[in-house]
Amino acid sequence: MIQIKTLEEIEIMRESALIVSKTLGILAKEVKPGVTTLQLDKMAEEYIRSEGAIPGFLGLYDFPNTLCMSPNAQVVHGFPTDVPLVEGDIISIDCGALKNGFYGDHAYTFEVGEVAPETKKLLEVTKQSLYEGIKELKAGNRVGDVGFAIQNYAEKHGYGVVRELVGHGLGRKMHEDPEMPNYGKRGRGKKFVNGMVVAIEPMINMGTHQINQLKDGWTILTRDGKPSAHFEHDVAIVNGKPELLSTFQYIYDALGIVSDEEDAFRAN
Repeated sequence: MIQIKTLEEIEIMRESALIVSKTLGILAKEVKPGVTTLQLDKMAEEYIRSEGAIPGFLGLYDFPNTLCMSPNAQVVHGFPTDVPLVEGDIISIDCGALKNGFYGDHAYTFEVGEVAPETKKLLEVTKQSLYEGIKELKAGNRVGDVGFAIQNYAEKHGYGVVRELVGHGLGRKMHEDPEMPNYGKRGRGKKFVNGMVVAIEPMINMGTHQINQLKDGWTILTRDGKPSAHFEHDVAIVNGKPELLSTFQYIYDALGIVSDEEDAFRAN
């Protein structure tokens, strides 16, 4: 059952989402060769708790860490480790926070030093596919409209769209209805209405869309060993249109990136 949020609840959710955004912004300066993902995990937990929030992933479904850290061919749900990052890696950092009874949850795939041009393009296309999906999150449209937009954009660049893992509704629970696949057909699925809040999160592979899961029960890998990228935003439907609750701006400020990609989805 879809849980519709009031405007007041959406503002509470914005606070949780922005704690995650700020956490990713702090980590952006630290993602570099020689750093371990366990070090980043500790930084994230300390910051989230300093904001009066609780790490949203820690203990959720028995997950043992604050962050899902998924380098290179790992798609999502990787564990932080003591293995240092190296030049040319990419690392998907997925983070959640719980404050005042509501969750924030979003992700960004970072470059570690200089990465190969073809890898950089994968990241650019995956992030743009997220915005292509967000454009379709408006009252009267359906879940399939978002999935179709993401899939169409990614596949026309020759990439694989993961099928088994999807975005989701967000609120008092980390995972609520509706499921938000990154593929689909226009006009299919549940209809969007004002007050819905969802996490849209394309997971796009350089090669095949097929995946495997490690015996740890969590880590998802591309079946062909090629890189995968993952970007995620929390989005509410307000006055019939998509409104971002999360932002990548803290990341961009840390990295010196100038971008207007979020302007169309900000609160008026």
